[in-house]
Amino acid sequence: MKIKWFGQSAFLITAANGTRIITDPYTPSERIPYKEIKEPADIVTVSHGHGDHSNVAAVSGNPTVVKSTSEVKGIKITSIAAFHDASGGSQRGDMTIFCFDIDGIRVCHVGDLGHSLSDKQVAEIGKVDILLVPVGGNFTIDANVATEVYAKLDAKVVIPMHYRNERCPNFPVAGVDEFIKGKTRVTKLEVSEVEFKSGFLPETAQIVVLTPAR
Repeated sequence: MKIKWFGQSAFLITAANGTRIITDPYTPSERIPYKEIKEPADIVTVSHGHGDHSNVAAVSGNPTVVKSTSEVKGIKITSIAAFHDASGGSQRGDMTIFCFDIDGIRVCHVGDLGHSLSDKQVAEIGKVDILLVPVGGNFTIDANVATEVYAKLDAKVVIPMHYRNERCPNFPVAGVDEFIKGKTRVTKLEVSEVEFKSGFLPETAQIVVLTPAR
């Protein structure tokens, strides 16, 4: 299975059989000037309706848009209700966490999560191998809460997203350095895509920082 980071919260997850999932496709803008997503997909998930997470029209290939727990092309997708803020959705509304069971690996994309996870949500999410988690704060959880979230889920690989970087220097959130500060098991890659195989994941949480796709 391969995971490619486009930027923001948009990823391409490619199963061994070629099935392609795109999460939270964005609309490029002055604030988030990532390149247009031109990749086709079989499945698209949208955590919430904001324009930097819901540009389904950008994804070619006539994908199935998944909004709730489903099974598509043999991939089990589980949805968990959450909020975009720490006030029960009163500020920014509801959102959805999606978990994917692919090639013996469970990937969890928490979208624009705005709060720590309850025990009920942790139970609903279940075992997590790879966690895609926002770390920039302001609009989402910050570095400290993101650290708490991956510890609660006992994730083996943690890929940060939704943070300021050289591609979006004016995005009003923190950079990734605040999240990785003081952590020892960190790998920073100069590529946007990484491959994982069941049975070859680390025993202790490893943070993998990807470079947005060029």
